[in-house]
Amino acid sequence: MTTGDDRRGGRLEVIAGPMFAGKTEELVRRVHRALFARRGALVVAHELDTRSGPDRVASHSGLEVPSRTVGAAADIPALVGDDVELVAVDEAQFFGPPLVDVLTGLADAGLVVVVAGLSVTFDGRAFAPLPELMAVAESVTKLTAVCTVCGRDAAFHVRLVPRAGAGDDALTPVSGHVGGAEAYEPRCRRHRAG
Repeated sequence: MTTGDDRRGGRLEVIAGPMFAGKTEELVRRVHRALFARRGALVVAHELDTRSGPDRVASHSGLEVPSRTVGAAADIPALVGDDVELVAVDEAQFFGPPLVDVLTGLADAGLVVVVAGLSVTFDGRAFAPLPELMAVAESVTKLTAVCTVCGRDAAFHVRLVPRAGAGDDALTPVSGHVGGAEAYEPRCRRHRAG
């Protein structure tokens, strides 16, 4: 890991938005650019998100990159080897608030940290830790999807089916709740209520 005099090179970049906005695609694009420039990169995913299969992060459009899987934000620093210059974390919302201190610590140590995640829950509330990460990031890319009702920019997404047995607490990740187009749709502000 880069330390000491190299601190000035560290930074935090956040990619945020609703489901189907291309957040993972943008994260993978940035990782591919780093690899093309012969920079060491570490991609991290949460163990709850098994949609892409083991040991890879993949976008809905099919772009993918090898990844490591962990169960908690505190597990990420141990994966950072001496050759790593860029750390990319997908689906930040699964890691919760502890991710903020972990990622700011890595950026303070001189690493480029790119994190992607949902900025809002299915019911339109801020989804931690993205608001906190955006507040301390050097750059924020806020993406939108396309509303499935009218075609306008969609800054929100709605859940089409209720989460079985978990109530309405969208802030508690449940492995059976991770889903894609079968369970969620992007919506604009006008159509997010139905």
